[in-house]
Amino acid sequence: MNKIGIAILLLVSTFAWARSIPNPDDYTIHVLVTRSRVAEHGIQKLNVLIDGKKYELEGSGRGALLSLGDYQAKRVHDDHKNTYESSQAYEFLFPDKKVRRFWVTGQTE
Repeated sequence: MNKIGIAILLLVSTFAWARSIPNPDDYTIHVLVTRSRVAEHGIQKLNVLIDGKKYELEGSGRGALLSLGDYQAKRVHDDHKNTYESSQAYEFLFPDKKVRRFWVTGQTE
């Protein structure tokens, strides 16, 4: 491999590392996880409280339970096609700076 190829490879890997570190200041939504369970195929299902509203969230849990408690999150998807349907997703930031996306699959009063 020539010098230009090596330089491009290093540059691309640098951008990949820089992009993968989330900014904690972006995660301003407080989420309280009140129930955590693993469903079929390792899907993680959560009952949460966000801004005083109860939601059910679903995401890839890799077969492990998420601990109950407080988490910081940000809304990464918010689609309202009309006045009666919506599609939303939240990304949780964990203490080790890893993130995981959860989709809203239910809501209760």
